[in-house]
Amino acid sequence: MLHCLRPTPLATARNLHPLSPHLQGTSDEGTPGSSDQLSPTVNLSNAYKSAVQTTSYGEIRSKLYPDNSDLQEVESQHLDGQEEGQILEDVLNPNRECVQEALESAKNSTLTRLISSYFEQSEQTSRFCLLLHHGLQRARSHYTPLHKLIAVLPLDSDSEFLNQSQCDQAFKVFLEFDLLDNPFPNPDLHNFDEMRNSFSQLKRQLDSCLLKSRSRIRLVRRATVGCAICLIGTVVGVTLSAVAIATHALVALVACPLCSTFLPSNVTKKELAHMALLDAAAKNTYVLLNDLDTIDRLVARLHTEIEGDKLLIRLGLERGSDRHAIQEVAKQLYKNHLNFLRQLSDLEEHLCLCFAAINRARALLVQEIHLHQIHLS
Repeated sequence: MLHCLRPTPLATARNLHPLSPHLQGTSDEGTPGSSDQLSPTVNLSNAYKSAVQTTSYGEIRSKLYPDNSDLQEVESQHLDGQEEGQILEDVLNPNRECVQEALESAKNSTLTRLISSYFEQSEQTSRFCLLLHHGLQRARSHYTPLHKLIAVLPLDSDSEFLNQSQCDQAFKVFLEFDLLDNPFPNPDLHNFDEMRNSFSQLKRQLDSCLLKSRSRIRLVRRATVGCAICLIGTVVGVTLSAVAIATHALVALVACPLCSTFLPSNVTKKELAHMALLDAAAKNTYVLLNDLDTIDRLVARLHTEIEGDKLLIRLGLERGSDRHAIQEVAKQLYKNHLNFLRQLSDLEEHLCLCFAAINRARALLVQEIHLHQIHLS
């Protein structure tokens, strides 16, 4: 059933997120732990450095930048729907066909619906991240002329002044930049809210099913313990009653095992498999919610930075070719450009990490579905 899944070691797939090793715990009952349990000892800085060095991160990055070109020199591209779909198909692993094959083999309708919802929403998240990746490329392209300009202007000294030729060149670059749109979505439009709400609702549904599943397991175990106590009591009674009531004891010994037949051991195994799948989906949903929050903050900050630069440049343009105004604008851009490039790199890394986390989660769930069906067979 898993022939369409590109190779992903199980140990790697179970690492749900490189920044969330605390999500791998187990409960005191030997069942998967709650996705809300956090470890205070996690070193996020080290975890982040390790995450960007993983094979999955490198694979995602190579697919997004197949030509290994200098990221500072990326030209603006306009992807149509078909091209976007091809890139998404290449980045997303396991793909839609593999996921559909796994879901068709699932027997539990409620579970199938919830897991299917997770796969669908994770694919939509990947699609949105791909759009943000394209916006990031456009931002680099928009800023390339500005950064080339401030690299050659004498801006690191207060004693040097721009000549008229340099001012004319800067005015032209500023004018071209002012005509460009902001490649990142406006945070006031709440672009992430719908996705977050969908994942939050799915997380609540998965947690509710998980609690019900744990309750059923406790009920089965208590009933099994009760039958065991019943059997022990019967054996003790037989010993004390001796041969005189051997016939009655025989009836009791036969009756008590009949109690356990209503609670076969495979019931617990099936329920544990069911719960493992629910728990995996709940943890993955929790991780993606955190990823969306981080990316939302980075995108909002970049949008604000670009709007600030556009306002600064517009103020300079209103003064015409005034050398003092042009020089002051260029100096401010010079002071900001390294921080802006760092913010672009942060978003770029988190988008790649999000893609990689989605792939690991999808691979894990497909494997869990397979294991779930083995336990049910």
